[in-house]
Amino acid sequence: MHVREDTAGATAELAELIRGAGSVVALTGAGISTPSGIPDFRSPQSGLWETVDPMEVAHIDAFRRDPARFWSFYSARFAALESKRPNPAHDALAELERRGLLDAVITQNVDMLHRAAGTRELIEVHGSIATCSCLGCDSDSTSEPVALADVRARVSEDPDGIPRCERCRAPLKPDVVLFGELLREPTLKRARALCEGADALLCIGSSLEVYPVAALPLLTHERGGAVAILTEGPTPLDALAAVRLHGDVVAELDALLAALS
Repeated sequence: MHVREDTAGATAELAELIRGAGSVVALTGAGISTPSGIPDFRSPQSGLWETVDPMEVAHIDAFRRDPARFWSFYSARFAALESKRPNPAHDALAELERRGLLDAVITQNVDMLHRAAGTRELIEVHGSIATCSCLGCDSDSTSEPVALADVRARVSEDPDGIPRCERCRAPLKPDVVLFGELLREPTLKRARALCEGADALLCIGSSLEVYPVAALPLLTHERGGAVAILTEGPTPLDALAAVRLHGDVVAELDALLAALS
């Protein structure tokens, strides 16, 4: 497959690819949210995991072993994320959906920014910070997730900084997929189906290193669909990309919208 990497030519080729596709899906990672002021996880020096060991603060075992330490990290992260707003890259994908050129967004991000931008068909494969749940009461059909604002209030009220279930007083867990947890099967099944049926998959701001999500582009490729990769750093799947754009995601998606107008 011929790969275009010159920016103007690649953008024009991607626009033509989208125009001719029966189904277009976007897969987004942390890089789409960095222009909103949210650090990604793995960039040298600036990535979140450069200063914090994820196994100590973002693993399900860490939550169970030391919920106070876990929530000292997550409460600060939630407070930071709650104030963030969508950037033009999020808006561009919402606009493509409104134009009927994008069927769905699959995101690895938990920051709710695609929701805020207005994306309607959204699959949050790693969950969302929107709610937390009690693992002990979760099997009870009457148990309801706790909204973010309520969670933050409970953090401030608890002497250990732990938001607790009002029924059993157990620590609440964010409704995000932590290290050591499996993705929810219905969510992953929907994401796989979208990628299998996509004529074009736009991988935006993702390092394509975290499985099982990193395998989704292979489903599109293996079924004859085209994979386009728009991210600044290299990815393990660059060799199979029909179109490869290395620039800033905001600038690249703005140019794509212009080419599709």
